[in-house]
Amino acid sequence: MSEPTHPPHVSARGLLRRRGVWIPSAVILGLLSFVLSLLYLGANNDPVGSTKDLPIALVNADRGTQAAGKRIDLGAQITARITGSADLKEKVDWKQVDRRTADDLLASGKVFGALVIPDDFSASVAALAGPPQRTPHPPAMTVLTNPAAGSFGSSMATEINRKVVETTSAELGKQLGQAAAQRAAAPGAAGQGAAGHSAPAHAASAPGAAAQLMIAEPVHLSVQEGHPLGQHSGLGLSAFFYALILVLGGMLGANVIHTQVDTSLGYIASDKGPFRVVKPVQHVTRVHHFLVCSALMTVLSMLTSALAMTAAVGVIGIDASHLALLWIFGTCATAAMGITALALLAAFGTPGPIVSMLVLIGLAIPSAGATIPIQALPDFYRFLAEFEPFRQVVDGVRSILYFGARADAGLGRAWMMVGIGFAVSFALGLALTHLYDRRGLHRAAPHFARPVPVG
Repeated sequence: MSEPTHPPHVSARGLLRRRGVWIPSAVILGLLSFVLSLLYLGANNDPVGSTKDLPIALVNADRGTQAAGKRIDLGAQITARITGSADLKEKVDWKQVDRRTADDLLASGKVFGALVIPDDFSASVAALAGPPQRTPHPPAMTVLTNPAAGSFGSSMATEINRKVVETTSAELGKQLGQAAAQRAAAPGAAGQGAAGHSAPAHAASAPGAAAQLMIAEPVHLSVQEGHPLGQHSGLGLSAFFYALILVLGGMLGANVIHTQVDTSLGYIASDKGPFRVVKPVQHVTRVHHFLVCSALMTVLSMLTSALAMTAAVGVIGIDASHLALLWIFGTCATAAMGITALALLAAFGTPGPIVSMLVLIGLAIPSAGATIPIQALPDFYRFLAEFEPFRQVVDGVRSILYFGARADAGLGRAWMMVGIGFAVSFALGLALTHLYDRRGLHRAAPHFARPVPVG
């Protein structure tokens, strides 16, 4: 009876001398570092300079007024100047709407903020141009924020609106200062009031320090939340992190399931600390292997989505409603990510995890619009955002968590894209594995193992 043969022994020094150990590892790790650096830093290098068509609502509610026999409509003038500004023409997509529509756009995440000119704006400015008042009512403009649409995008919109208000205030201040100087220099101004009657000398005298300051900077800026968020929403970032959990759950889940199925079939060994278990090899077609992994991924996504929601809502206590919908969407999103990763594993084999990481994480996160708005990304990332799955998952989760699960807040598109992603990935996986089986490209068993048919 022959002695069982053992694999030849190799020393650590001998293994380190092999080019096959060094070169593939160096190439793969070097390329990953280079590509990920390009992707992530390229997307976030200059968001302000890359900004194009950032949606901001502009509400002109000013009713205008009559002053010195003339019709004054400062709201219309300011609106025309804002929308025609050369500095903002390419950067901002102004949505000229009424206040009710602006509130709806904020509540659906379609704009990152709003600038509101109130109905008494012209009247308030005209009052400053007239005789000094005991209780002056300074003109005001309101900036509405929308961190639910993205904290960075909301901050960008707020800063743009703030500069617009400052510029408007400075221009009006110059006009009011000139009017005050002309009024003070007019003949007989010291003795005649606004209606031609005798008036006290102080009424036509030069304005005091407080009045001068109000005239120099006449417009008061009020910043308010246009669509308030809960205290436990991560300043609008909880949707991003929750979506990241779902995507990682799908990608990592696919790798775990693929490995466990291979271990059960005896294709790979199971190492648990110093203990190594190798099961008898059982042959299964690539199509059946993909189907089994897909079934496990779909069913287990219900569990992982439930546990993710339990941790986030039940333990951490993030602000969330529509919990049943959040669980269902999380299940479908995780399953779609998992099937995509399984299809890539079936197509590429050992490089599959790296490819799925690049597709589902490397390319997806910078183009998701979760931290930096899509309108502030370079053109390449805006192109990726049209089909990269992460963006769709973020939009769906954001709609459920922040916008009352409105379909027009991104949930409708998210459902459609998740469904398309699941169907395309599943069809691709089936097609490729069937092609490999037909060409006899089976997953060959090791030479020392004896295949055992699956009964």
